[in-house]
Amino acid sequence: MSRLRRMPPRRSYDQYCSAARALDLVGDRWTLLIVRELLAGPRRYTDLHADLPGVSTDVLASRLKDMERDGLTTRRRLPPPGAAYVYELTARGRELLPVLQALGSWGERELAERRPTDAVRAHWFALPLLRALDGEGVVEVSLEEGVFHLRVGAPEGPVYGDGPAPGEADARLTMDARTCEGVARGELRLSDAVRDGRVTVTGDGTLAKTLREA
Repeated sequence: MSRLRRMPPRRSYDQYCSAARALDLVGDRWTLLIVRELLAGPRRYTDLHADLPGVSTDVLASRLKDMERDGLTTRRRLPPPGAAYVYELTARGRELLPVLQALGSWGERELAERRPTDAVRAHWFALPLLRALDGEGVVEVSLEEGVFHLRVGAPEGPVYGDGPAPGEADARLTMDARTCEGVARGELRLSDAVRDGRVTVTGDGTLAKTLREA
């Protein structure tokens, strides 16, 4: 009878401080970026690895085990015909969204111009655009790098997803890479970009009307 492999104890700063305790859980390299990816909803291991360029398979597997142990993620098997395992955030893990939003806002000035070695995925612009939008509804965004959709004001569940919006979007935004990068860096307000014609807004939802009238 095989013995279950015991997980090594989690490293700790051993400090009675909420910031230190939080870093015990999410301070390891790649952990918060895994959260960023899982904010899109359940993801297979292969999909996570593809959208986290630079992470090794061993490190990704280790981080996912740690996050499951710490109650940030769960792992479940999809029913047939999928029959694959997916990882998803728990309610506790989804509470990291404002943490990532604040960290992204703080890091805006570090973006500068895109470097030749920088990897990029269209959905990595989801969180900066969510910070720039108010209200509730589904927004579809078309960039040169691809299409994704946002769930603005979503109280729970995925806050963005790859590809076109499922069903009718409340607003559709089309912009070039330079405009989107300017919004992500905090140099350009989305409403100003719409007013200047750098972002095309279509749709009849409240979000679309608000952007056109801003």
